[in-house]
Amino acid sequence: MTETPFDPSEDGATMSFNGRMSYSGYLRLDKLLDAQEPLSSAHDELLFIIQHQTSELWIKLAIHELNAACQRIADDDLRAAFKMLSRVSRIFEQLNSAWDVLRTMTPSEYTHFREALGQSSGFQSYQYRMVEYLAGNKNAAMMRPHEHESALLTRLEAVRQAPSLYDLTIRTLHRRGFAIDATILDRDVAATHVANDSVRAAWASVYRDPARFWELYELAEKLVDFEDYFRRWRFNHVTTVERVIGFKRGTGGTSGVSYLRRMLDVVLFPELWQVRTEL
Repeated sequence: MTETPFDPSEDGATMSFNGRMSYSGYLRLDKLLDAQEPLSSAHDELLFIIQHQTSELWIKLAIHELNAACQRIADDDLRAAFKMLSRVSRIFEQLNSAWDVLRTMTPSEYTHFREALGQSSGFQSYQYRMVEYLAGNKNAAMMRPHEHESALLTRLEAVRQAPSLYDLTIRTLHRRGFAIDATILDRDVAATHVANDSVRAAWASVYRDPARFWELYELAEKLVDFEDYFRRWRFNHVTTVERVIGFKRGTGGTSGVSYLRRMLDVVLFPELWQVRTEL
């Protein structure tokens, strides 16, 4: 005997949305789902587009959280920053999982639409550049791919000229009584931070007595979590690219895998990794 199909309206569900906010209306799904416009007839190009578009959405959220965390740390409200930094780590965990989907595309399948990409390349992602600048990797040369967009260049330059997440963290160490070299506190924050003995010594004190410096200890671990997931994302990027194109040059003109492998050597929070050796 066939049961009568369940009618959600009998449970109180709204079924008519004329003049009301709907799910698709709130999320602007008309725009979101119309944003995928493959340039070829290749079956796998839609996968490639969605992979990168969804990654940009997650990175947008990471930027939102990193900006908020920077403000909380500057205000000495570390507990609020912990939640935001934890969320950033989870975002990068999600981004890492996305590579598993892209890796289902074979080299043969990618060749069917690679030419359609022209010179576009992931290294041109301005949102990714913002994440790196917010975290402290202030490579000014990476501004150049955006010189044709003056408004965007201004936004990126503002982030590069502002104290990074790690700069603000080091200033917090100083406010909490640790002796940080004046050359670090007064340095040009538009440049990448270079490891410093006074900062390493401060972190060593924190790690040797976590009960006394619990908030700083927790902050340190949140930063290490973030960089850990960020490094995994870079590594997964390298292996995915090598799996799909081998050692061909990237579409944007980079050396491809060789370029990405150099990025694996970039350390965002050097003293937090160095201090582990001396504990």
